[in-house]
Amino acid sequence: MKKTISRILSLALSCSLVAALFAFSGCAPKEIVNVYNWGEYIDESIFADFKKETGIEVQYRTFDSNESMYTLLAGGGADYDVVIPSDYMISRLIAEDKLAKLDFANIPNFSDINANYKSRNYDPNDEYSVAYMWGTVGLVYDPNVVTEPVTDWSPLFDEKYSGQILMFDNPRDAVAIALEHLGYSVNTTDSGELNAALALLQEQKPLLYGYVMDDIYNKLAGGEAAMGPYYAGDYVQMLEDNPDLAFALPAGSNIFIDAMCVLKNAKHKTNAEKFINFMCSPEIGLRNVDATGYSTPSGVVYDMLDDEAKSNEVMYPSQDVLDTLEGFVNLPQATLDWYNNAWINLKL
Repeated sequence: MKKTISRILSLALSCSLVAALFAFSGCAPKEIVNVYNWGEYIDESIFADFKKETGIEVQYRTFDSNESMYTLLAGGGADYDVVIPSDYMISRLIAEDKLAKLDFANIPNFSDINANYKSRNYDPNDEYSVAYMWGTVGLVYDPNVVTEPVTDWSPLFDEKYSGQILMFDNPRDAVAIALEHLGYSVNTTDSGELNAALALLQEQKPLLYGYVMDDIYNKLAGGEAAMGPYYAGDYVQMLEDNPDLAFALPAGSNIFIDAMCVLKNAKHKTNAEKFINFMCSPEIGLRNVDATGYSTPSGVVYDMLDDEAKSNEVMYPSQDVLDTLEGFVNLPQATLDWYNNAWINLKL
């Protein structure tokens, strides 16, 4: 017994000595937060400001689609705290018990989020998410090549543009465009409508330059291709490299909200909530909007925008236009299985 007590005391003293040495040497364990976000979707200079204010270091990684993010999380290969999925994927993660309920005492800037971006169907009680950005999906194109007025998705399926067309390299966005072009809801579960969309994508495949996600920047801005569907905020960024590009928003297209969430197995939950709150602060929110080209859900940040930004119809379409758009919802498992199988077959 005495030996056991002695060993315990010795161990305790050793641990205290190690901690003291770490503190004395400046090698104390770092405060960190692991953030997983879309590519080209944040002003990374913000991280230094966050560390200066809180002492917390941001470790940052990116994904290129909701589906690739989900695959990594579902496979258990991720060690992240904050993730920033889109609306429908948030619903799925909540349903699968992968997200933690937030402690909003650590996120007081949540009060600045516009009511239009709270209590949404993907998180009706505002328990798991804080809106980050919102936007739309439209057709980015070179008007020197596509000279006719663009009012729908027709150019993506037109043989005269063979070899000059880019297409989303993820199933939900690609199938949605085919569904929209056929006049169906992007949230349909009807097998006939889904199979018709798949048939249209199969017809389109020989016309494509390729399937792309973030690499659309180089291919469109660099003039390798003439058109491709993508997110409005990314189009705003592409204009810096190629100011000749144009953007069309077909009726029935997708409107989305991306939101900041904390994974249920997060190792740094409080740090994650501090990061979310920091991202919602007015100055940081404004800098992030300026850097990304996306639309802010913060009423305070929106009021800080200049008149040119507020009148930008790509970033802030009129209500009449917004009323024609449709958001994605989480789909039944049988339909999700159809998407997975259809995409595999399409890409063979």
